[in-house]
Amino acid sequence: QVQLAESGGGLVRAGDSLRLSCAGSGRTFSRYAVGWFREAPGKEREFVAAISPSGTITAYADAVKGRFTISRDNAFVMVYLQMNSLKVEDAAVYYCAADRTGWSGHYTVPSEYDYWGQGTHVTVSS
Repeated sequence: QVQLAESGGGLVRAGDSLRLSCAGSGRTFSRYAVGWFREAPGKEREFVAAISPSGTITAYADAVKGRFTISRDNAFVMVYLQMNSLKVEDAAVYYCAADRTGWSGHYTVPSEYDYWGQGTHVTVSS
């Protein structure tokens, strides 16, 4: 069983940066692919970024490519999402999720992930 806990959300202005953290528990966390998703009010949960277990493969949604960076530190069972040049439309609840099957071609699909955190709120003002 893996437990995930997000942190780092907050209120920022457009153009600012934030770094979200996802702390994992359990000895097997380093074997899991991890994704970040977000959910804005009235919208479906959408893929943001994903990283392979080793950290050598990353993927991003087109909306955040070039602005967000996902990384992980398996020694400390942490996954990060560095968000730069934030836009008002980036405001959402951000969730991290872990896929125990490792890296697959379906990393954008929420149902592929087995474990989810509780989410952290990101608010971006204009």
